[in-house]
Amino acid sequence: MSVPDYMQCAEDHQTLLVVVQPIGVVPEESFFRIYKRISAVSQVNVRDSQRVLYIRYRHHYPPENNEWGDFQTHRKVVGLITITECSSAKEWPQTFEKFHLQKEIYGSTLYDSRLFVFGLQGEIAEQPRTDVAFYPSYDECETVEKRIEDFIESLFIVLESKRLDRATDKSGDKIPLLCVPFEKKDFVGLDTDSRHYKKRCQGRMRKHVGDLCLQAGMLQDSLVHYHMAVELLRSVNDFLWLGAALEGLCSASVIYHYPGGTGGKVGPRRAQGGSLSAEAGNRHRPGAQEVLIDPGALTSNGINADTSAEIGRAKNCLSPEDIIEKYKEAISYYGKYKNAGVIELEACVKAVRVLAIQKRSMEASEFLQNAVYINLRQLSEEEKIQRYSILSELYERIGFHRKSAFFKRIAAMQCAAPSIPEPGWRACYKLLLETLPGYSLSLDPQDFSRGAHRGWAAVQMRLLHELVYASRRMGNPALCVRHLSFLLQTMLDFLSDQEKKDVTQSLESYTAKCPGTMEVITLPDGLKLPPVPFTKLPIVKSVKLLNLPTSLRPHKVKSLLGQNVSTKSPFIYSPIIAHSRGEERNKKIDFQWVQGDVCEVQLMVYNPMPFELRVENMGLLTTGVEFESLPAALSLPAESGLYPVTLVGVPQTTGQITVNGYHTSVFGVFSDCLLDNLPGVKTNGCTVEVIPALPRVQISTSLPRSAHTLQPSSGDEISTNVSVQLYNGETQQLIIKLENIGTEPLEKLEVTAKTVNIKEKLYGDFLSWNLEDTLCQFPLKPGKIATFTVNIKVKLDFSCQENLLQDLSDDGISVSGLPLSSPFRQVVKPRVETKPLNAQESSKVGDFSHVKTLEAILNFKYSGGPGHAEGYYRNLALGLHVEVEPSVFFTRISTLPATSTRQCHLLLDVFNSTEHELTISARNNEDLILHAGECQRIAIQVDKFNFESFPESPADGAQLANAKQLEEERQQARGLEINSKLDICWKIPSLKREGEASVEGVLNQLVLEHLQLAPLQWDILVDGKVCDCDIVVTCQVGDPVPLQVKLTNWSKHSVGPFALTMMPYQDYQNGVHNYDLQDAITFVGSNTFYIDTVKPAKDSVYFGALLFLYTGDFYLNIKFHEDNCSRELPLSWLCLPSVHIRATEPVAPAKL
Repeated sequence: MSVPDYMQCAEDHQTLLVVVQPIGVVPEESFFRIYKRISAVSQVNVRDSQRVLYIRYRHHYPPENNEWGDFQTHRKVVGLITITECSSAKEWPQTFEKFHLQKEIYGSTLYDSRLFVFGLQGEIAEQPRTDVAFYPSYDECETVEKRIEDFIESLFIVLESKRLDRATDKSGDKIPLLCVPFEKKDFVGLDTDSRHYKKRCQGRMRKHVGDLCLQAGMLQDSLVHYHMAVELLRSVNDFLWLGAALEGLCSASVIYHYPGGTGGKVGPRRAQGGSLSAEAGNRHRPGAQEVLIDPGALTSNGINADTSAEIGRAKNCLSPEDIIEKYKEAISYYGKYKNAGVIELEACVKAVRVLAIQKRSMEASEFLQNAVYINLRQLSEEEKIQRYSILSELYERIGFHRKSAFFKRIAAMQCAAPSIPEPGWRACYKLLLETLPGYSLSLDPQDFSRGAHRGWAAVQMRLLHELVYASRRMGNPALCVRHLSFLLQTMLDFLSDQEKKDVTQSLESYTAKCPGTMEVITLPDGLKLPPVPFTKLPIVKSVKLLNLPTSLRPHKVKSLLGQNVSTKSPFIYSPIIAHSRGEERNKKIDFQWVQGDVCEVQLMVYNPMPFELRVENMGLLTTGVEFESLPAALSLPAESGLYPVTLVGVPQTTGQITVNGYHTSVFGVFSDCLLDNLPGVKTNGCTVEVIPALPRVQISTSLPRSAHTLQPSSGDEISTNVSVQLYNGETQQLIIKLENIGTEPLEKLEVTAKTVNIKEKLYGDFLSWNLEDTLCQFPLKPGKIATFTVNIKVKLDFSCQENLLQDLSDDGISVSGLPLSSPFRQVVKPRVETKPLNAQESSKVGDFSHVKTLEAILNFKYSGGPGHAEGYYRNLALGLHVEVEPSVFFTRISTLPATSTRQCHLLLDVFNSTEHELTISARNNEDLILHAGECQRIAIQVDKFNFESFPESPADGAQLANAKQLEEERQQARGLEINSKLDICWKIPSLKREGEASVEGVLNQLVLEHLQLAPLQWDILVDGKVCDCDIVVTCQVGDPVPLQVKLTNWSKHSVGPFALTMMPYQDYQNGVHNYDLQDAITFVGSNTFYIDTVKPAKDSVYFGALLFLYTGDFYLNIKFHEDNCSRELPLSWLCLPSVHIRATEPVAPAKL
């Protein structure tokens, strides 16, 4: 026997072998349809008996295997069923002849045969025959199963007769010697009368009868015969047949212990009548009690009470442990014979199936290992494939998955062996796919993204390479790309640098013909290959949704924002709510994107490849909102390390948008990489809200961009920074162009300004503007430009607090602007010893060359379009960096009284700190030219100020801080009024630049007192004319001149009464005053004026008169009487104007 049956199992020993074959031309589909119905009749209950016959059908059986039928009767073909098509009576004789020729092939062993004829009708078909059945067609053959049952009963009759004939053979010495084919030549010339020969004949016949009993359903009898055969054959060392007897004994015991079978078939085998107890299913347990009950012991009331004989026969059945031992012994005997390799191999397979049920995997592997090394004749490639496939299946059954995969892979390689003219690459590919689970390999890349790598990577890579090669030989490039992609994705960490290059080159060559996609590939057998996204090319470590740039971020109007606050819970804090909000925060981000604006997602990636990685068509995968992804192409250097990549897109609608992942094209493979499949990726959330569209404004200015970037304390970012250099006191216009570069109209604009990082004190408005002209151009359509003007005015402190200059003495210094003296200059240089010694000292206050810095932020709050309707706006910030260079310094300020009580002279020492010639001008004064570094004094005659209209300090009990603040405001208001009256300006003609010079920071309390009008205002009127300063009142000699003294009280308290004495005198202009004028001037009434008490904000007038007797220039010296009232008041309150009266001769009337 040369063809092994790898599907053999121990229970096949009780089956009858029936061959079903076609005759002539029979369609394969039709044949197997009938064959399936025939093979369904595999168990038949024998009439008038409790026995069951088991049938094993084969549609192909080698005739040479039939020659071993005496050795093991289940190998003998005892039945033949032929199927043929016959359309006419003329073909019938030829068809029937073929049937007889087919029977002759197995004629020596056949018990019975049947011919099924399809398509023949007529007289021939109507003739009753036992061996032939006629059917009109394959669809009209309802009695096939019944015919098969009748056929099997006929087989049983023959089998039973043979069993009885052999079992009752009493001839003794005439027992024939049963032989296997290769033994026949060895027994020629033996002494047939020897005792040894007779025992051999008896032993072999006993074993043969045991086989027949087993096939006939008599399990108990077969056990007895097998035991007797073992004893007889062991005594004569007939090892081949002894092994067969032991194998028969094992098979019978297996049938008893495992009624469900060992072949792995679906459904349990039908129990033999009466031979199994109710607990037969549990008897495979080691140590279980085995008791055989003879069918004759069964009565209508149950088991016969006298079962001693059957209990004694229980020893005939082997225990599960003994079954394996006897299998080992039988296989060892088979191994002694070279020609019994097939028998040995099949015995090993049967033992393995039994051990698989007993869950004794290690022992089963020993049997399989023995089966691997059994040498058979030169096997064909198909036989080798079958052998390795069965070995793989058996190893799988005992749980040796990797060993199973090993033999399955060998079978796959045999399908494409070089010796095969037409290699079966499809079969090879199918078998290779079946090996994947054994090597802990699956075709789903998600199985490799969780936890540590399972399996031997080197073996897995070899197997994947073989799948790629088989796919290519099958002519399926899509499969090649899918498997190569899987290899690169899952085995990247185990590939050497050279292997990475080779695999990628191969992949690129395949994708040039068939690009890799994300579609599921379905194989012909229904297996689906999931897509393989390249999540490691490049490797993404983090995904971060970026907020819009500061200038484009939307803000919600606060009043509207308050209405949307959730009020689901009345509690301020709840741990349950906090927990749920935390989960939601992990999914949703606290900023918004805007419809129609470019939005960004930043990925931190790195290239694990040893060469430059080109990633094409990389974009975002989103859901929830219509999103236009703008693909990017990037090139990552070899083993780049973490590298930021920004992917952008534009949301087209509003709502919630979720970033699910990204898509790439690498090496010609398109991948959709989902974040859910990347457990190691860090993200700040994936869901963001898209609000309605808003306009976008771009700012351009008339000033150059600044290299200084403002860092406001609030954390706001400045979109544009501009800078300008100004001299202290200078004003410049900043022209801002607002261009609507979006798609929505600009409908609303608000402008605010705030200064930042300013340590200097500013005087006046730093930034000022008028928004009305700009708003007249609204709504501003897309593409249009609106102009906006901002005035930048820098007024810092003009005082020089350090004593940088030499003191200016009053002698010899020029006093410019006074008409009574001629101006002259004196150049004064800074003292050398006061210069700073290092850079740190040079930054101190008082360094006249130090450049000050002012910084401010202009905020443009604008909105429009659908976003404006929803209550959203945008902020655009313009940073302004102003460098203020000193222009002039006021090094000293003082006052001198003027001739009028209501005026005074303000003396200012002005220092030119620029490098250019500078001109100083003030109201009603001549221009003063200062060279670089020159200091001069300027005198300005000013009217005194009434500061009583400014707010006073708060009453007692007010907050100290408020009092201090109010005092500062009063001081500032005073300085502002004084400065506005002085109107001091400077000009640099060479630069064509000009500005103001403010004394607000120079004024001190003493100067302010000198500049303030006294609360008591004294007015003297002579002849109705106010006398003050250089006013000369003219009168005629002899005429009485009215004299009025008016007191106005601007203080808060009542003053008076006062007494004033008028004393006339003449000034000889040489320092001599003549008061002896009784003959020249006389008073009409008293020369002493008495003024009663004057209440606040009231006035009082005293009237008198003078009479001049001579011509001349006369002056009045008015003195207060020293009393309590006058002594309590400051002297400055009692300053009266000077009175100058010129008496002239009366004009004579004209004579007619």
